[in-house]
Amino acid sequence: MAEPSPPPPPPSNSGLRILLAKDRAPTSSPSAPAAVSSHADRDRIIGVFRTALSRNEAPEAFALQAVQEAIKPQKQTVLVLEENQTLENALRRLLQELVSSAVQSGKGIMQYGNSLDSGESNCLITRLLDIMLYLCERGHVEGGMVFQLLEDLTDMSTIKDCKDVFGYIESKQDVLGKQELFGRGKLVMLRTCNQLLRRLSKSNDVVFCGRIIMFLAHFFPLSERSALNIKGVFNTSNETKYEKDATDGISVDFNFYQTLWSLQEHFRNPALTTTNPTKWQKFASNLTVVLSTFEAQPLSDADGKHNNLEQEEDAAFNIKYLTSSKLMGLELKDASFRRHILVQCLIFFDYLKVHIF
Repeated sequence: MAEPSPPPPPPSNSGLRILLAKDRAPTSSPSAPAAVSSHADRDRIIGVFRTALSRNEAPEAFALQAVQEAIKPQKQTVLVLEENQTLENALRRLLQELVSSAVQSGKGIMQYGNSLDSGESNCLITRLLDIMLYLCERGHVEGGMVFQLLEDLTDMSTIKDCKDVFGYIESKQDVLGKQELFGRGKLVMLRTCNQLLRRLSKSNDVVFCGRIIMFLAHFFPLSERSALNIKGVFNTSNETKYEKDATDGISVDFNFYQTLWSLQEHFRNPALTTTNPTKWQKFASNLTVVLSTFEAQPLSDADGKHNNLEQEEDAAFNIKYLTSSKLMGLELKDASFRRHILVQCLIFFDYLKVHIF
């Protein structure tokens, strides 16, 4: 009996695959046309705004018209999300080009474009920021756009130029602080200022650091969450050093001097005092002595106008008092000094109320 022949091998599909590959129409990358279109739109928007920067009129005379010409928005006066993003990308690119041109010209970025002959201030970057600030304020574009441009500008600038940029920010503080803009850009502004502070030298740029901190203090309300000590963390590194041995020429009891300044050890770390019975007893005893002394030596009218805490023009703010024993007599007669100690007591007792009792 003849053996059955083996089954024929499966037909090869290689020829079919080759045929399909040859017959298939060539396809182009799907992202290529979009990229070309995106770049073309961006360049067109940049061109429109370059033309707008050359106009000497106030921004309200042409700013909205420039946006309508550049974007052709669905709505006449307000941009939708995608239109805002397109405009922002183009303007950030334009800002980068202006900064690059300013650097190549050897001028400061906030002086680039000024006419030396006429003496007029017509800086191109300032004009761009003014236009965007007007559009953001009127709600024609997204309110945070001008904050993003300011952040980009500080990132691209040297410390010297950053001082001029920050001068512009300070001059527009009232407008930037309006509710319709503040809510959109406060986090960007906070990040911008913090990045600037990290770049600055604490020893060589003291004045500039102070300007930034003062701006933040005025720009953000006291209730701003980023400025609050939400967790109630105490600054335990704030150590107050005072004399341990008596010296000649002091006008008060040296034991009282040590007793008063030893309270600072407890004020800077209440948690450690309240969890250690020995420290708690020492704190309670020392505080009793200090408060009894304040009561036994009331301030009199003879101390003069320095006792009037309501006179703001005569009031002085002290970040940290001097701890020399020779000054103890004068400090006891200072109403501000006594109030400082009593406020610390109030903070300490408030901590006890929340965390202990």
